[in-house]
Amino acid sequence: MNDTRVYQMPSRLAADLPRPFVVVVDDEKRIADTLVLILNSKGYAAEAAYDGASALEICRQKVPNLVLSDVVMPGMNGTELAIAIRQQFPRCHILLFSGQAETAEILEDAKGRGHDFELLAKPLHPEDLIMRIKELIGPHDTRQ
Repeated sequence: MNDTRVYQMPSRLAADLPRPFVVVVDDEKRIADTLVLILNSKGYAAEAAYDGASALEICRQKVPNLVLSDVVMPGMNGTELAIAIRQQFPRCHILLFSGQAETAEILEDAKGRGHDFELLAKPLHPEDLIMRIKELIGPHDTRQ
């Protein structure tokens, strides 16, 4: 009698599963690019945008699971972007971040228009950021 056992591989490996898509928006390119590198290393598919209009264009091409945006930016600020995203892509999660004092006034204005957004303080610690993202859209580090 042959004791050979046959093991079937799962049809899809964890690494083959689609990674959650995150759009990172900051007019400071170094910050946006660094956050994208961190998120990509943790199993997310992240893309940087350096202004609100570019971020919206990316979202229209591929609806993200999460938009992570600075609040204070030239042109369209982060809350204006968040409102537009919430209206166009209601299932998309939004996290805002800022290190500037004028943020409170901008967020209060958005709240007065019926929009309440979570704010993370700069500087963003990578472990804290990843923990919050996991709470919103799940863990996706395939090495875990």
